[in-house]
Amino acid sequence: MEKITHEALEGASVSQLQTLCEQIREEIFRTVSVRGGHLASNLGVVELTVALHRVFDFPRDKIIFDVGHQCYPHKLLSDRADAFSTLRSRGGISGFPKRAESEYDSYDTGHAGTALSAALGIAKARDLKGENFDVIALIGDGSFNNGLIYEALNSLRLMNTRVLIILNDNGMSISPTVGGTHEVLEELKCGNAPIEDVRLFERYGLEYMGVYAGNDLESLLPVLSEAKRKLQNGSVLLHVTTKKGQGHPFCEQAPDLTHGVSPGKKGREYSTALGEELVSLAKTDKRIVAVTAAMTDALGLRPFFEAFPDRAFDVGICEEHASVLSAALAAEGMRPYYAIYSTFLQRAFDEVIHDVCGQNLPVTFCIDRAGVSGSDGETHQGVFDLSYLAPIPNLTIAIPANISEFRAMLRMSTKMNAPLAIRYPREGEEGAFSPIEIGKFDILHSNMSDIIIYAAGERCLRLAEQIYRRAKEEGIALSVVNARFLKPLDTELLDARPERYVITIEDNALIGGLGDAIARHLRNRGKEIYSFGYGDAFIPHGDARGLFAEFGPNEEKILACVRDCHARG
Repeated sequence: MEKITHEALEGASVSQLQTLCEQIREEIFRTVSVRGGHLASNLGVVELTVALHRVFDFPRDKIIFDVGHQCYPHKLLSDRADAFSTLRSRGGISGFPKRAESEYDSYDTGHAGTALSAALGIAKARDLKGENFDVIALIGDGSFNNGLIYEALNSLRLMNTRVLIILNDNGMSISPTVGGTHEVLEELKCGNAPIEDVRLFERYGLEYMGVYAGNDLESLLPVLSEAKRKLQNGSVLLHVTTKKGQGHPFCEQAPDLTHGVSPGKKGREYSTALGEELVSLAKTDKRIVAVTAAMTDALGLRPFFEAFPDRAFDVGICEEHASVLSAALAAEGMRPYYAIYSTFLQRAFDEVIHDVCGQNLPVTFCIDRAGVSGSDGETHQGVFDLSYLAPIPNLTIAIPANISEFRAMLRMSTKMNAPLAIRYPREGEEGAFSPIEIGKFDILHSNMSDIIIYAAGERCLRLAEQIYRRAKEEGIALSVVNARFLKPLDTELLDARPERYVITIEDNALIGGLGDAIARHLRNRGKEIYSFGYGDAFIPHGDARGLFAEFGPNEEKILACVRDCHARG
């Protein structure tokens, strides 16, 4: 696509804009088919985004996309049309808004619920500097469940500023939207809402406009112009409905399956094993319940929700609430399994500490997408969980070597009476494993050598095995250990091993991870410790395998370390 200027949009007829919408839709579909990315959410906001670019003057005016799953049309309409084919590839444009990428992106997003707080901050800074431009927060109904939105709404009058909130209501987050807020929005869409629902928004300091068809460009243009006019006198909430996946029948019919698209063939996913094992365990253990924050299908829980609907809870995009809910369920004798992406568990850090671990409750956190996750970039890399979980008392942290060991850890968890975190990548293999004892490592290769590798997790163990084979071909012997528990650490084994050169490999930030834990324990023992993981930097988007080698444990660097240790004897 060629770059579309604001002047060209202003001068275009409605018919020409509709043709442009179809061009944008096809460009998104074509690119995502190759690069992967968020498909259905972006297809649904094409008309709305074209209308916004027609009525408002970006980048002078500022728009903040909540989460950012719907920013592709905006990128095509700004200064990145010619680079759109590089979407989510290493060195290409991001799948999320990035200030460093373009002046059209006024705020970096990637997690739900942040847009209104950001919009208030940008608008207030505008006021304090005596500037004059409009600020828009585009928020999906899924994000509208998030508590951070209501914290920002609570500050709206206090901030004494003006923002336009566009509520993009398509009835979906990743999974279908659930909860009381969703029911209120449904009543508004059907025209059955009591007047108190509208007055609630007015009490926050908003003039409510709605409900309007967000995929009808001809009717949407005057509505946005009216919202822009009203914005000069105060904050406005414009409620529009869109169809997720608009324009492509399969995406419209299966918006949950086409929310995120991965290019190429995928391997076996840990989430599938999670769903299978929980269903199996729950058949004989009525205490088991499953909790998710709007990620039922992505985390493999659909079979559990279908088999045990009374014991399955999707709370919407409310990670903190899900953690407290799990803690309270456990306090009353249930066995909650809270499935969540590593990057999203960060949002519930306080609740993990105080509500779950502070009360020493048997909640099992099933932490998916741990380690580098790839093309979604900085906001989605799961490389911090070992570091932020390790200091928390009462918490056991397990890192399975493969899917089979993961299944065994889930079975083990039913007998535990304390908090447990199991962290794992998206894909893996079934594989073999030895019996599991909490806090004990598994020795995979033990040789008469002065070099030992402790590796945690499937990616790192696969790498350690490759290094073991290559070193053996060069006549270098070493030992390899599956460090499958970060906490409790296997101090007995660490104390017993005689090797002078200790190498650690982890799919996590080096600060506070496995290497740090082993180094602390072996301090002043005459050991030389070399740790390989992710450095002190955010990891950009790109292919997960390539990012793992570029920013994390690198095979050639580790092998060079092995050779150097061997040469020094």
